[in-house]
Amino acid sequence: MAAKRIGAGKSGGGEPNILAKISNSEIVSQGRRTVGDAVGVSKKLLWSTGKAAWIAGTTFLILAVPLIIEMDREVQLNELELQQASLLGAPPSPVQMQRG
Repeated sequence: MAAKRIGAGKSGGGEPNILAKISNSEIVSQGRRTVGDAVGVSKKLLWSTGKAAWIAGTTFLILAVPLIIEMDREVQLNELELQQASLLGAPPSPVQMQRG
């Protein structure tokens, strides 16, 4: 016959078990409230960060991308002028040398 372990199984006598006592304790309730508050703050932070990222991204697209495209066009135009000047045999002017 196996020896009966003390504390194992259901408690007799109608007492609430230890798990119920722990889950209903003040420390666990306070921990749950703290976790709930942390989740709420995290959601607000993520929402604000997402809004800020959206504003920064759209601002970049509206302001910076056209500037980058125009600068690239200017560089290509300067390179084309230098190439045409070298094909025609004319030495590049000092202004063209400074731009390139």
